[in-house]
Amino acid sequence: MHNRKLLGAITAVAAVALALFVARGGSPPPAAASSHAEAPLISQDPRADNTDVYAFVSPDRPDTVTMIANYIPLEAPASGPNFPSFDDSVLYAINIDNNGDGKDDLSYEFRFTTQTRNPNTFLYNTGPITSLDDPNWNRPQTYSVTLVRDKKEEVLATGLTTPPDNVGPRSTPNYASLAAAAVHSIGDGVKVFAGQRDDPFYVDLGSVFDLAGLRPFNPFHAIPLAAEPGRDALKNYSTHSIAIQVPIAQVVQIPKPTIGIYASASRQEVRVLKKDGTADGHGKFVQVSRLGEPLINEVVIPLGLKDFWNGSDPADDAQFENLYLNPEVARLENALYGTPPQGHPGGVLMPISEHNRSDLVQILLTGVPGLNFTGPHEADLLRLNTSIPPAVVPNRLGVLAGDFAGFPNGRRLGDDIIDIDLRAFAEGYGPILHAALGLPDKTPNDQLGDGVDTNDKSFLSTFPYVATPAAGYDVP
Repeated sequence: MHNRKLLGAITAVAAVALALFVARGGSPPPAAASSHAEAPLISQDPRADNTDVYAFVSPDRPDTVTMIANYIPLEAPASGPNFPSFDDSVLYAINIDNNGDGKDDLSYEFRFTTQTRNPNTFLYNTGPITSLDDPNWNRPQTYSVTLVRDKKEEVLATGLTTPPDNVGPRSTPNYASLAAAAVHSIGDGVKVFAGQRDDPFYVDLGSVFDLAGLRPFNPFHAIPLAAEPGRDALKNYSTHSIAIQVPIAQVVQIPKPTIGIYASASRQEVRVLKKDGTADGHGKFVQVSRLGEPLINEVVIPLGLKDFWNGSDPADDAQFENLYLNPEVARLENALYGTPPQGHPGGVLMPISEHNRSDLVQILLTGVPGLNFTGPHEADLLRLNTSIPPAVVPNRLGVLAGDFAGFPNGRRLGDDIIDIDLRAFAEGYGPILHAALGLPDKTPNDQLGDGVDTNDKSFLSTFPYVATPAAGYDVP
């Protein structure tokens, strides 16, 4: 492996997360996190909003890859009577590039259908929901899965059931069993799941969006406060997950083991509102949201281009290269935590580069040689080298800590995106990589973090891996 190139590229990953902290710190939207309401138009359309994408070699089935696309940011558990659901008018897709040209070589498309069993009640359920076909559930959803390969469509399954949202012990007793029943095997070793899950992203949003503060490092901020532990702002919040587990042999192009993944949501180009309150869609589907690497649209793409970026294809991302080469966030981090920060007598960081960030281009647009390089074509994709086996004991810092099965090689549910990005961008590579590569020691840069190191709930050991969502009844 080309270790020096690998580490230099990893340095760039952090620019993405730090920019989240600073670029919108003064007045963030309430649903901001890792690609949560990251652009003006999509923030008004939460059911089509990609929040996060994950891709990893399945730990219990290492001959398969699991891909998870989350939608709908910051679902409050007690959000009745109209609990969140997938949108019947949205085309959801998980897209894969397996030859390095940035274009979709295959896509798994998901379409949903919602039924109202009893239109004469306001209730989501009229009694306990004890099975996925229980008539007490008034708003059940089913869905289809279609594989598109070389512009040819193959319907893999129809009429698949989702679980209900987790309402509470009276309405959804034995919720874990209900969700387990919604895991479907659809042939050829493929499994799918779609439904409400605990949001696996964890971050101290309250501190981050208070002028990019990090609670453990508050005394070093340009506007210092007392240090304190971080707080997971997404604790108990839910999201809607689309998860698919596929044999690796079905998605790679032999002999290339690395694939690029992104998720998307599309709507028909014409929407007609009718006087009865319903709407009809007409015309071709137009992409309104996309997500590959975390945090790109939030912090690399400026406000005036965010909606345009959401509608563009990854294959055309070379047009945004200058934004990666000269990230605004680097200047902001130097100002807030540099040596010294503005208005403060001392700093926490050694100076970081603000221009000519070819390492950022490499890690985010092409992949890293020896790790997950897909070729010179620049595209925002979450790149996963499927030949690297799952870690026996995963490290939340992924590649930064020598765990090459983790981010930025794909993304696992437990990978600490915020801390990885902060430390790498600040050139805090950690002692192992410092020694291995002979790089200058920039301690204490390798201690930066938001103080939130794990998700508030434990992940499942089997597909779909994402944790059970909190019940509305149980959350204050």
